[in-house]
Amino acid sequence: MFTSVLMIEKALTSADVEFVTTLHGEEQVSFEVLLQPRGEQADRLLRAIDDVALGELDEAVREGETPEGEEALSVGQRALEVSLAALRASGSPAEGRLIEDHPLDALKSLVEEAGADEVIVLTDPHYVEEFFHRDWASRARHKVGVPVLKLFSHSKA
Repeated sequence: MFTSVLMIEKALTSADVEFVTTLHGEEQVSFEVLLQPRGEQADRLLRAIDDVALGELDEAVREGETPEGEEALSVGQRALEVSLAALRASGSPAEGRLIEDHPLDALKSLVEEAGADEVIVLTDPHYVEEFFHRDWASRARHKVGVPVLKLFSHSKA
C-alpha cells in the first residue's frame, strides 16, 4: 500500500478528497494527515496580502477574525476529524494529528515514522510565502527525503 502524508490547514472539501484519493489511479493509498490551523501558521499581514492577490478583499478585511490560540486548536480538531472521516468514507485508511509547533519538524518525523512514500501539501495559495520559497512544500523538499507535491485546495471549506 502507498502511504501519503497529507499536510493541510483546513478541512478537506469533497473535491479535495476525490483529487488526493485518485492521484495514484487504482493503487490503494493510506493517508497520514497533519493539520495546522491557519490561525497558527502565518501572520495576519501575509494572509491579508494573499487575499488581496486573489481579489478577495472582503476576506482580507476579515483576517483579524481568524481564530488563534486555543480557539484555533478546537476549530482545527474539528477540521481534522471531518477530513479523516471523508478520507475513510472514500475507502482510504487515514490517521491524523494537529500540529501546534514546528510543522516541518512534525512532517519529517511523521514521514520517517510512517515510512511514507510521498508528501502532499494541500493548501490555499500563499503567494508571498511561495514567491520567497518559504511555503511548506518548498521548505519540505529539502527536509523530508521523499517527493513533495504541492496542490491547491479546490474550493473553500
